[in-house]
Amino acid sequence: MLVLSGGTGTPKLLMGLKELLGPEELSVVVNTAEDLWISGNYISPDIDSVIYTLADIIDEKKMWGIKGDKTLTHDSLITMGIKEKLLVGDRDRAVHIFRSELLRRGVKLSHATQALAESLGVAQRVVPMTDDIISTVVSTPEGVMHFQEFWVGRRGLPEVRAIFFAGMDAALPSQAFLDLLEKEDTVLIGPSNPVTSIGPILALQGVRERLQDKKVVAVSPFIGNKPVSGPAAKFMTAMNVPASDEGVRTMLGKVDLFIVDKKSSYMGECQRMSTLMRTKRESGKVAKKLLELIEKDREE
Repeated sequence: MLVLSGGTGTPKLLMGLKELLGPEELSVVVNTAEDLWISGNYISPDIDSVIYTLADIIDEKKMWGIKGDKTLTHDSLITMGIKEKLLVGDRDRAVHIFRSELLRRGVKLSHATQALAESLGVAQRVVPMTDDIISTVVSTPEGVMHFQEFWVGRRGLPEVRAIFFAGMDAALPSQAFLDLLEKEDTVLIGPSNPVTSIGPILALQGVRERLQDKKVVAVSPFIGNKPVSGPAAKFMTAMNVPASDEGVRTMLGKVDLFIVDKKSSYMGECQRMSTLMRTKRESGKVAKKLLELIEKDREE
C-alpha cells in the first residue's frame, strides 16, 4: 500500500497501520511544499513527522518533533537575538543537520530521506514527493508569505485570499515516487489537509493521470463539520470549496473508496466509521477498521 501523507493527520493513521502491515507492505510519499531552511538547516516538517512516527519517537501529543526533546539550542539562539520561525528541539535539529549536510554535498532529497530513515531504524519506504523546490505561499491582506510564516509566525490569523505553490510548474515527481506508483496497486490518501498537504502531491506533473488505474482510497480529515486540526477549512473557503467532506471529495478528484467519520453529513457515496485518533489505541482501531473496509471493497 502506498500512502500519501502530509502533516499531523496521516501520521496518526500511520501509527496504527505500521502495527498491522509489514514494512514491505507500507510505503509513504510525503508532501515537501512546507519545507524551508532555518538557522542554516533544511527542515522538512512532514517528512520528519512520518519518519518519527515510523521510528516510534514522535511526540504523540503534538504529532511533530521528538518526544522528550529539549530546546537548549533554540533557547540559546533566542537569547542571542536570533528568532527561529519554528520551535526546533535539540534531537530534531540533529536530524536537520544530518539531512542538510547531505544536501550541501549535492545528494538529492530522496536519497537524503532514505539515509535518514535508515539511520533511525525505519524499514518502510519514505520518499519525498519531489526532489525539486516547491513552496506553499499564502496571500493575505498583510502580504504574501510562506505557509510556515502564516501558520506558525502569524498563528493562522490573517485573512486568506489565495494559496499557490511556487515552483510547481517546473517540478517533477521524484523518481522514488514514480517507482512506487508503478509498483503499488492501492493508494491511500491520508486524512491530511487537502489543500496544502495532499494538494501539492496531486498537483505534480502526471500524478493524477497515474492514479487513474489505481485503487484510490481516501480518508477525510473532517470530523463532523470541522477538520481535526490545522487551517484546512480556512484554506478551502479561500479556494471557494465547501469546508466539508463534500469539499474534500471534490478536491481529491478520482477516489474509489471515500471514508468519512460516522458523524459526517456527507450525502455522497462513502463508507462511515469513527476516524477520530486522539490516542495510539484509537489510531490502531481506525487503521484496523480501514484495512477491513478496503479488503471488503476489494472483494465486492
